[in-house]
Amino acid sequence: MQKVMIYNSLGNRLEEFHPIKEGKVSFYVCGPTVYNSPHIGNMRPVIVFDEWRRLFLALGYDVKFVSNYTDVDDKIINRAKMLGISEKELTESVIEEFRSLVDSVGALQPDITPRPTVYMEQMIKYIDDLVMNGSAYESEGDVYFKVDSVEGYGDLSGNTPESLNSGARIEVNSQKKSPLDFALWKKTEEGIKWNTPWSAGRPGWHTECCVMIASIFADQGGLIDIHGGGFDLKFPHHENEMAQSRAHNHNKLANYWIHNGFINIDNEKMSKSLGNVLLAKDVVAKFGGMPFRLMVLNTHYRAPLSFTEETISEAEKNYQKITMAYKSVAVKLQLEGIGLETKSAEGVDAFFNELCNDLNTPNAISILYGEVKTANTLLRARPLNLDDLKASFDRLTLYLNVLGIKVDYPVIDEDGRKLYAEYMDAKANKDFARSDVLRASLIEKGIL
Repeated sequence: MQKVMIYNSLGNRLEEFHPIKEGKVSFYVCGPTVYNSPHIGNMRPVIVFDEWRRLFLALGYDVKFVSNYTDVDDKIINRAKMLGISEKELTESVIEEFRSLVDSVGALQPDITPRPTVYMEQMIKYIDDLVMNGSAYESEGDVYFKVDSVEGYGDLSGNTPESLNSGARIEVNSQKKSPLDFALWKKTEEGIKWNTPWSAGRPGWHTECCVMIASIFADQGGLIDIHGGGFDLKFPHHENEMAQSRAHNHNKLANYWIHNGFINIDNEKMSKSLGNVLLAKDVVAKFGGMPFRLMVLNTHYRAPLSFTEETISEAEKNYQKITMAYKSVAVKLQLEGIGLETKSAEGVDAFFNELCNDLNTPNAISILYGEVKTANTLLRARPLNLDDLKASFDRLTLYLNVLGIKVDYPVIDEDGRKLYAEYMDAKANKDFARSDVLRASLIEKGIL
């Protein structure tokens, strides 16, 4: 298989990908906490990690792609109370909206979408294991992880125990043995809760993901190939996940850690305090899911992305150009009696070389645009070179599929071909009234 280079956040360096199991990729991406409508920042990891997944699939890997819905959290409890509905009603409605948005931006649904509420038995057992082996302790009904019980804390984020000052990056809590320790189990008086030897409560966020990974990938000892998420999750979330896995499974949870950059609004950080949060459903409704995806992929995944009227408008225009060229080629080939079954596309090495170099989607998209120009040139050429036109169509099909950019084209049957032939005859005979009627029918069918 083609060599894939990944910028590994664990070590901050470019590394060649070597899977745990030959030809297989185990992939986990931290999903949303489902308490409110997703904003556009929530959709960047959806698109970025879908693109990683599509690349591995295109290279012939068997990919097991998992992304969770966090369905137990203080934010969920508080918002459900505010709305006067149950937590389950709230989480189900947000999950439904999120799934719809995943489809809208051209992403494949995950193979597995675990929820913490379903894995509670495993989480309680996992925490108990940590208490029993001395990596965690109970305090007034809460359970905390002892950060000093493992070596290497800070390897991922750079936030070592020595560099973390009490009261600065961490919360001071008299129940903890050390201010660096973090909660595995929280005693609670309200909201959904489960009974345990320590208290009635719910798990800590950092514990949920590593337990679901350990459960789903138990055949690999809870060690996966790739763990992904937004840059903001590197610390403390992913650092704390790794610490627990080191204490419980004696591994680093994942061999490759990938983090995507933020989406800014007009070069400013998106935040509620600035009042510039854009909901994904509003952006998709206004501009379309495919232009939004194209805009996201036009910036390297590790770089900050600025959402502006200019960047989304440019993406809209480029998507229209791609759509027009692809449809025109598809229609022309069908009218000439050539089937659109995709053969193995030739001349696509440069495209894959860019994607295999730490997912360089901006350069891969430039190659797509170059193919669009080639297709348009071939369409204008006289006489038509149908072999070259079909080869261009095959390349376009591959590029669009791998990039997750959906473009529909009309499927032309025998009646459609006859209608087109009549239209061309009417034009040749200068029967303009007839040709206008036929042209209208062809436009209605999407042929013209």
